[in-house]
Amino acid sequence: MNTTILNPKTEFLLGAGLDVLHFESKEWMDTVDFWKDEVRFFNDLLKKKEVSKKNDPVYEMMLKNLDKVHIDLFDDLEVSIVEHEQLLSRIELAEKGLSDDDYREKHHEISLRMADFTKEFKAFKRVVFDYTKKL
Repeated sequence: MNTTILNPKTEFLLGAGLDVLHFESKEWMDTVDFWKDEVRFFNDLLKKKEVSKKNDPVYEMMLKNLDKVHIDLFDDLEVSIVEHEQLLSRIELAEKGLSDDDYREKHHEISLRMADFTKEFKAFKRVVFDYTKKL
């Protein structure tokens, strides 16, 4: 039995017009761009502390998590959103074999990934902030 509870906004958006879903995808890209700025900030912040903290396990864990953020954010999530928008373009051009159901299904998948990544990234930021407060 599937007990997943969807966010009411997600439920509403999945039934909305493609233009509304396209707008949400653009919001995701803006969010990803903001996260990129934050990642650069955290990278610079952690690199400044690198000399004195090379053998610190918490510091090492943060650097590994930062690498994971890079991979998830840049190599995976952003590419998925761009491909998703390309699918919308193909649907709008009435390419055979595609329907807006394909787009809606993919939209839902990306929405769940964005929510998961947001939670993980917030937890990572908390660790970094707590760590830097102690320095």
